[in-house]
Amino acid sequence: MEQNLLVYNTLTRQKELFRPLNAPHVGMYVCGPTVYGDAHLGHARPAITFDIIFRYLTHLGYKVRYVRNITDVGHLEHDADEGEDKIAKKARLESLEPMEVAQYYTNRFHDAMRALGCLPPSIEPHATGHIIEQEQLVQEILDNGFAYESNGSVYFDVEAYNRKHHYGVLSGRNLDDIINNSRELAGVGEKRNQADFALWKKAQPEHIMRWPSPWSDGFPGWHCECTAMGRKYLGNHFDIHGGGMDLVFPHHECEIAQAVASQGDQMVHYWIHNNMITINGQKMGKSLGNFITLVEFFAGSHKDKDGNEMLAQAYTPMTIRFFILQAHYRSTVDFSNEALIGAQRGLERLADACKTLGTLQPVADGTIGKEQIEQLRQKCYDAMNDDFNTPIVISNLFELARLANQVADHHATITADALDAAKQLFQLFAADILGLRLAAQGSQDGNGAAREEAFGHVVDMLLEQRMKAKANKDWATSDMIRDQLAALGFEVKDTKDGFSWKLNK
Repeated sequence: MEQNLLVYNTLTRQKELFRPLNAPHVGMYVCGPTVYGDAHLGHARPAITFDIIFRYLTHLGYKVRYVRNITDVGHLEHDADEGEDKIAKKARLESLEPMEVAQYYTNRFHDAMRALGCLPPSIEPHATGHIIEQEQLVQEILDNGFAYESNGSVYFDVEAYNRKHHYGVLSGRNLDDIINNSRELAGVGEKRNQADFALWKKAQPEHIMRWPSPWSDGFPGWHCECTAMGRKYLGNHFDIHGGGMDLVFPHHECEIAQAVASQGDQMVHYWIHNNMITINGQKMGKSLGNFITLVEFFAGSHKDKDGNEMLAQAYTPMTIRFFILQAHYRSTVDFSNEALIGAQRGLERLADACKTLGTLQPVADGTIGKEQIEQLRQKCYDAMNDDFNTPIVISNLFELARLANQVADHHATITADALDAAKQLFQLFAADILGLRLAAQGSQDGNGAAREEAFGHVVDMLLEQRMKAKANKDWATSDMIRDQLAALGFEVKDTKDGFSWKLNK
C-alpha cells in the first residue's frame, strides 16, 4: 500500500495521489447494467476497467468493498421522466413478469462477465430491493427544500439547488446552458423547470412496476438508486465512484446534487470514468445496426441493418478483454475486425511466451539476470501506478516475451533466479492483475480458441456447483465433483476468492 498510485479524478480534471478515506479499507461503487437486454461491448469496457482497478487495489493490500448495482426499475428512456420503464416495456411486449425479464438478463450478464474474466463485486444490490432507501433519500431532499411534489410525483428543484451549490460541477456545465440546450421533455407541465429531474414518479394505471410512497403509488427516478445504495453499503463518504463517460451527465451530476441536497456534502472522493467504444468510427446504436452483443462476438455472427455480416470470425472472451486493455481506459477504443484479429495475435504471442518460459533451462552465468527482470517488474508497477496504464504493462510483458524467445532460440541465456522472476512477473501482471487466462490461448484458429474457452467455462460451472454444495455442507457432492475432475486430469485449488484450476497434461 506504499505505492504512489495516481488516479485521474473527473471532478478535479487531474491526476491525484490515491489516499483512501479509511485505509486499508476502500469503498468503490460502479454503475452496473440495466437488465432488459444482452450485454454488449459497451458493458464490457466498464466491467473490465473496474475489474482491473479492483484487482490492483486488492493486490496493493487494500480491503476493497466493490459495489455494482443492477438497475431493474426506474431507468426511463433518455431521463425524459415519462413513458415506460425499459424492463416493464420488455415485459409487456413479451407477456412476462418484469422480474422475469430482469432475472433472465441478469443471469446472462453474469455469464458474460465470468467469460470475460471479471471478478464478481463484493455486493450487487438491485434497485427494486432498495425502494425504502430511495424513498428516504427523496424525503430528505424534500425536507431540505431542494425538491417539490407535483401531482403525486417528486422533482428535484435544480434552480433552488443551484442558488446554494453548483449544479454542473462534475460535467463542467452551467445551469443556463443546460436549460438552453435541453429539449422540451414530456411532462414538463408538472415541473417548475425543464432541467428538473424526477426523484419519484407517480405510476400511470397501466404501469406494472409500482410501490406505495407518501406521495403516490409509483417508482423511483433513475438517479436515486445509486445515491441511496452507495450510501447504504459504503457510508456517507466513500472513495471511488465509477462508470462510463456517458454517465457523467446527467446521471452522476444528478447523484452529486442528490447527495449534497440530502446530507450537505457530496459522498465521493474520486470520480473515475472509462471512455466509449465505437464501431468502425461510429457510435454504437441499434438504429445503425452496429449494436453487437458479447454473445454475438463469442459466436462470430452479427448482421448489420443491410444484412451484411459484421464479424469476420468468432472472438474469445479473452481476446475481447485483451483488446480493451490494449488502450488506456480513458481513451476511445474503436472496434474493427482488423483490430480484434490483431488483439488475438498479440494475446497468442503472450500465451506462447508463457508456455516458452516453462521450457527454458537456466544457466549459472546467463546473459539475462534477475536485475533485468526486476526492472521490467518495476516498469509494470510504474504503469499501473500512473492511472492504471494497462497498455504500458502489456508492452512490458511483450518485452518479457521477447527475452524468453531469445533464450528459446539460443540467442541469449538466463539465470535460474531470473527465470523464476520472469515466471512470477507473468503470473502477477498477466494473470492476477490483467486477468488474462493465457492457458486457454495459444497459436490456433479462432474456432479452436472458442472451443477451448467454452471448455473452460464448463469446468468453471462445475466448480461453481461444488462451491454451492460446500456452502450447503453437501460434502458428498463437493467431493464427487472434485474427484471426477481429478480423474480427468484437473488440479483444483480452493482460494480466498473461490477456486482455481489447471489441466495437468
